[in-house]
Amino acid sequence: MTWKNGLQLLLVLVSILLVDCVSKGLINFYIKPIEHAPSFFPYGGVAVFQNFLGVDFCIHHVTNRGAAWGVGGGMQDLLMLVRIMVVIGLIFYLVLSSKAREHRFPLAMIIAGGLGNILDYFIYGHVIDMFHLIFWGYSYPVFNVADSAIFIGIVWLLFHSFSSRKQDALPQT
Repeated sequence: MTWKNGLQLLLVLVSILLVDCVSKGLINFYIKPIEHAPSFFPYGGVAVFQNFLGVDFCIHHVTNRGAAWGVGGGMQDLLMLVRIMVVIGLIFYLVLSSKAREHRFPLAMIIAGGLGNILDYFIYGHVIDMFHLIFWGYSYPVFNVADSAIFIGIVWLLFHSFSSRKQDALPQT
């Protein structure tokens, strides 16, 4: 990896971490955490928009002691060790593998998201989630900027994997 590529990755990583940390700090300072969301909009949070093409969006302060959707909340320390090991593994893969060159930006997004949620554990004792979307009546689990970076990075990797397989399957002329 060249220094220019390394600098670009560092910029992506720091930008995601900065937006994630600032947004979580603002939510922690200005919005009280909710225990049980009421059934009416904005569901105990701050309304951003309602019924825009069937979608509601509001901002909450939700504490998440588990992984995705709060799974494993009783094993918070074990989950933190797994998160740390995954992030360290991805960093080594990104720096040392020549195959990672094509995947450097989505991997940087996943690493930044993982680091954001790891920092939450050490700063707040849990992960702060804030974005609540309701799609046509389905209440999507509340998430944060770090979760979004992880999700986008994974989708990017999957899309790249499927598109490269499709190109490999085309006959050579």
